[in-house]
Amino acid sequence: MHPIVKILIGLLLILGGAYWIFYGYDSSSLAKLLLGAVPNTALADFLVLVNGGLPPFVALIGLFIVWLEWDEWKIERELAAEERRARRKR
Repeated sequence: MHPIVKILIGLLLILGGAYWIFYGYDSSSLAKLLLGAVPNTALADFLVLVNGGLPPFVALIGLFIVWLEWDEWKIERELAAEERRARRKR
């Protein structure tokens, strides 16, 4: 897959994580939705942790993907430029 496609996927992950952080479900409505209005259970507390930890993790994974693919794309361009220079010298 081309590095630009992977960069776009990484940007999509960053935007999705940021969207979930700012506009996603809050913990009480998520607990009500999944547990049927039983907010004082260990499962509800676990959902709070997942709801608070997963979106930043997804955004960081997207940032890491963008960084890796940007670097790979840059290296590919440098290698192509070196090959062109080597061909011209011959």
